[in-house]
Amino acid sequence: MAVGGITDEVQIIKPRNDKREYRKIVLQNNLQVLLISDSETDKCAASMDVRVGSFSDPEGLEGLAHFLEHMLFYASEKYPLEDSYSKYISEHGGSTNAFTSSEHTNYYFDVNPDCFEEALDRFAQFFIKPLMSADATTREIKAVDSENQKNLLSDVWRMNQDLNDDEKIYILPLELNGKVLKPLELNDASETELQKHLSVKDHPYHKFSTGNWDTLEVRPKERGIDTREELLRFYNENYSANLMHLVIYTKDGLDKSEILVRSKFQDIRNTDRSCISFTGQPCDSESLQILVKAVPIKRGHKLRFVWPMTPGIRHYKEGPSRCVKVKTSIILSYALIVEHETFFRKGNSRRQISWATSLSAGESDWTYEFSFFKVVIDLTDAGHEHFEDIVALLFKYIHLLQQSGPCQWIFDELAAICETSFHYQDKIRPIDYVVNVAFNMQFYPPKDWLVGSSLPSKFNPERIQSALKELSPYNVRIFWESTKFEGLTDLTEPWYGTAYSIERLPGSTIEQWIKTAPNEDLHLPGRNVFIPTDLSLKTVSEQINLPVLLRKTPYSRLWFKPDTAFSTPKAYVKIDFNCPVSGNSPESEVLTEIFTRLLMDYLNEYAYDAQVAGLYYGVTNTDYGFQVTVVGYNHKLKILLETVVHRIANFEVKPDRFAVIKVDLDSISEAKQRGIDHKEYQNMKFQQPYQQAMYYCSLILQDQTWPWTDELEVLPHLEAENLVKFYPLMLSRTFLECYAAGNIEPNEAESMTQQIEDIFFKGSNPLSQALFASQYMTNRIIKLERGRNYFYSAEGLNPSDENSALIHYIQLNNLLSISLDQLSNLVILLNDSGVRGVQFIIQSNVKGPGQIDLRVESFLKMFETKLYEMPSDEFKSNVNALIEMKLEKHKNLREESGFYWREISDGTLKFDRREREVEELKRLSQKELIDFFNDYIRVGALQKKSLSVRIYGNAHSSEQQADNSQPAESNNVRVEDIFSFRRSRPLYGSFRGGFGHLKL
Repeated sequence: MAVGGITDEVQIIKPRNDKREYRKIVLQNNLQVLLISDSETDKCAASMDVRVGSFSDPEGLEGLAHFLEHMLFYASEKYPLEDSYSKYISEHGGSTNAFTSSEHTNYYFDVNPDCFEEALDRFAQFFIKPLMSADATTREIKAVDSENQKNLLSDVWRMNQDLNDDEKIYILPLELNGKVLKPLELNDASETELQKHLSVKDHPYHKFSTGNWDTLEVRPKERGIDTREELLRFYNENYSANLMHLVIYTKDGLDKSEILVRSKFQDIRNTDRSCISFTGQPCDSESLQILVKAVPIKRGHKLRFVWPMTPGIRHYKEGPSRCVKVKTSIILSYALIVEHETFFRKGNSRRQISWATSLSAGESDWTYEFSFFKVVIDLTDAGHEHFEDIVALLFKYIHLLQQSGPCQWIFDELAAICETSFHYQDKIRPIDYVVNVAFNMQFYPPKDWLVGSSLPSKFNPERIQSALKELSPYNVRIFWESTKFEGLTDLTEPWYGTAYSIERLPGSTIEQWIKTAPNEDLHLPGRNVFIPTDLSLKTVSEQINLPVLLRKTPYSRLWFKPDTAFSTPKAYVKIDFNCPVSGNSPESEVLTEIFTRLLMDYLNEYAYDAQVAGLYYGVTNTDYGFQVTVVGYNHKLKILLETVVHRIANFEVKPDRFAVIKVDLDSISEAKQRGIDHKEYQNMKFQQPYQQAMYYCSLILQDQTWPWTDELEVLPHLEAENLVKFYPLMLSRTFLECYAAGNIEPNEAESMTQQIEDIFFKGSNPLSQALFASQYMTNRIIKLERGRNYFYSAEGLNPSDENSALIHYIQLNNLLSISLDQLSNLVILLNDSGVRGVQFIIQSNVKGPGQIDLRVESFLKMFETKLYEMPSDEFKSNVNALIEMKLEKHKNLREESGFYWREISDGTLKFDRREREVEELKRLSQKELIDFFNDYIRVGALQKKSLSVRIYGNAHSSEQQADNSQPAESNNVRVEDIFSFRRSRPLYGSFRGGFGHLKL
């Protein structure tokens, strides 16, 4: 149908298993729209991508585009109440956000289906008649400045200036050290700050894009410029319908959605604004062939090689692109990452010297006019001392690729993998899907809006060879980051204060290094044994909608859940090794961590092949042992699982790799906000203050946890021989908690578990024996005393950080009742090993933690008043929003498995939790909620149990002294010593009944 516009009958390429319907329409104002109809969705969503970003910031108003993004959320002529849009979305089960990039700005939201029409109308007003009031202008400049201040001491932001809000457009998912890690965030605005600063000054790439108080308030006033007037001018000149692309994701049919969209968005102005093209290159001859030495905040060493290159988007049909593989880097990335062991070890088999811990490569920071290819290597201390050798080895490998020429079989292999990945891709949240597609609409023709560059169709060796030639020693910029450069630099980057020095590095010098480089056996990768060829779906003979206990022995327990929802040839397997010895001391915990990381290191030879073929694995330490997780296409999953288990059973300690793991690993355990090696422990002080508060909160509340200072103290004394002795002791007594789900049959799951049992528990000299009932370890939480307000204060660990932070935690109960559980759900909760709580996390450079704590109390008093005065229909609306959230279907196998595994891990085993909770919510009354609030949360409530963790930044150090000197009120208790406090308090019981008892 077409009503006042155009409906294109374009055939949009979509995955074979995609049941959604799509339609492209163009409104009379030239707004291009993609309608998506999904009758099974639990959420509706929308994303508007506007083709203007920080590159268009006026001179002297850096950050204006980002500031405008903030301002559009406030109000509109039709909905003048400030922040009513965000309030409406949150009250109806939704979320909303936006991000500003170099050449575009994206706004998006999701909401419950029955509220989508009004939410969409409010959203449309952003682009029709927004109100950008003068008083809101000042407040929001402060918000932008606060956002910038928070990141000044973060290396991610210092080195990646433009990661505004949720801006993550993944180009090349990588597996580093065999570990499935977060992909490279290679997006339009993800530029290393130094790279931007050291580019051509009159190119927009050089700009500071985030903005702060200085660029948006102080400097404009000094020049007589009214920021709000410039804001309005920027909006009127750039926000034109013809530069916008809209994606709508609904439960309704396409015809109904089309009528809705035309009625809501037809009033957006169309000024026929031309799409601004920023031609020219950000790097000239002066900014190439340079070596930049920079001082990061965190300890460690990193090398970044950056080459300007022809954007792959120009030739996207000839290779995988942005979301999967970049065409111009498809073979180079594959080869470099597979072969990065070259950089890990140097020397003969008797003594190897490790130079690096990880390598990643890919195209990034691209527009249609320019692009960069980057190789990033994390160095060991030894690698830092062999800078010239590493540079030479990298270029020798690139030379090998250039000499060998593009390989047809590698292209064909990866093309087949990409086709499988596209047609069997997991369903993701609608809000994420619409953002991805809206971005694609700016660059690709309509038929490729869903595909993007993810399906290669033509092998073009000339194009690949041309890209390889661009990776020349005469075309490179090398950024070398290390804390060892502290005091040895002579320049400072103006926006984030990064200390650096710069020197010329002629290509001829690198060529000389190549001639004297170590003589390594460099070669191209072999064929990938993990590529699936059987993608058939298993027949489910019995409808099993919830996990069932399929098998139970003294050694293991197997939970099984076949795929009844997603119809994909994928499986999910998790094996949890409960080893009591691994968590009984700081030494044991550190040794277990090194053990798991060494395992991942040894498995590195399989890492990239498995990941490229759609198989992911991880070996991670837990509080009482370690876990093995394997997920992906089920055809070759068993081979990978057997490989991992074999490595565990035949584990050996290699002294050179032990030393590398001990010293140079830099990933931090999210669960406890602490690290494993010298650098990680030392880097604890460079975490954000709110992260430090979370760490202390966990340390206070969780029994049998060890402080990072203890682990830091024991680490220098641990040698390879300690792990040699510890490994058999750790595995001497263990119990396996197993979960298998997806496109897998019961007998397959039982067979895998039996094989693992045989490896560890059977034979003449078994590695393991069954746990005694008394050995089964569980997580237990400290029980706070009713009527008491506990508080713990600490200085921020980074003396240069002005930010302070507060965690205000209100402990509820070990909730045995679903109804009480749902009452806490309505007030926002935290679930810690089955103990529910309400938690406020706040970070500020304006107010100290004591003042913030008072503001939390003021908020609770305001909330109390609102709760008493809340109309019954508003209460019901909130309850219904929570019900709809509870009933939201899992999007994919991983999400479903994560939900069920949490029930197994906590020992609650309420696999039908959501359905039971919904039934309780339907019976919940407003009086019950008020009584619950009065009993457990209200300021001064007799049964309230609270803990405030206060982290004082350097701007509030005097406030800490004043707070600590004040006498405590009768119900306030200062926690002076965490471990004395823990020993003095009783513990909540655990839901986990042990391997011989299922506590239902």
